[in-house]
Amino acid sequence: MRIISWNVNGLRAVVRKDKWDQLFKKFDPDIVCTQETKCNPDQLPEGNHAPDGYEAYFASSTARKGYSGVGVYTRVKPQEVVRGLDIEQFDEHGRVITLVFDEHIVVNGYFPNGASDTAPLDYKLEFFDEFLQFIERYRNEGYSIIFGGDINVAHTEIDLARPKANKNHIGFLPEEREWIDAFERHGYIDTFRLKHGQKKDMYTYWDLRTRARDRNVGWRLDYWFVSPELVGKVKNADIYTDIYGSDHAPILLDIDL
Repeated sequence: MRIISWNVNGLRAVVRKDKWDQLFKKFDPDIVCTQETKCNPDQLPEGNHAPDGYEAYFASSTARKGYSGVGVYTRVKPQEVVRGLDIEQFDEHGRVITLVFDEHIVVNGYFPNGASDTAPLDYKLEFFDEFLQFIERYRNEGYSIIFGGDINVAHTEIDLARPKANKNHIGFLPEEREWIDAFERHGYIDTFRLKHGQKKDMYTYWDLRTRARDRNVGWRLDYWFVSPELVGKVKNADIYTDIYGSDHAPILLDIDL
């Protein structure tokens, strides 16, 4: 199975660009998870609701239009689609959508930024806590777990270009990074690090205003994690910085399921 995650920073704009078609043609993915869709599905251009051969599912913000939101395009039909964490303060922003299959789940999340009025730091840390409990419930039921998306945290110093300058900034605070540690203590594996070790200068997000992508002054904020029994089935995990159209790059996971 080939799964792609991409924070599109506005799905309506991305689907109108060649890069959207190229994503499907180049990678031939089984599942594409999008974050920060910023729209309801009925706002998408005709023909782009679901590319040929794919079904589309969305969890959109009901609290504020043009904000947050996640979507999934899949050609592998799930047994069930679960929207949200069953917690209103998070679900009204459309932050999580889960595909349930026979033996595993794929969870697409857009984690709070932590620096806005609608998603402050305490809200972000509570989301981490509830999200971990959510995936652990499925794991306790016997499912293998694949989860990822835009987690909005750079885990270690090699996950951003300027760690010293950002040590007191949202996205790299000790209490945020501790939550990535918590995922790993529960056995979840960062698939990019699994395949690339301590490779540096590999980022998924760059600030548009400062043209940071041109200088590769970035952050690795987007991840695919798997539960430990899937580690041996991970074939590839990578970042594709040559795909434009957003301030984030798509990330890929190839896994035998």
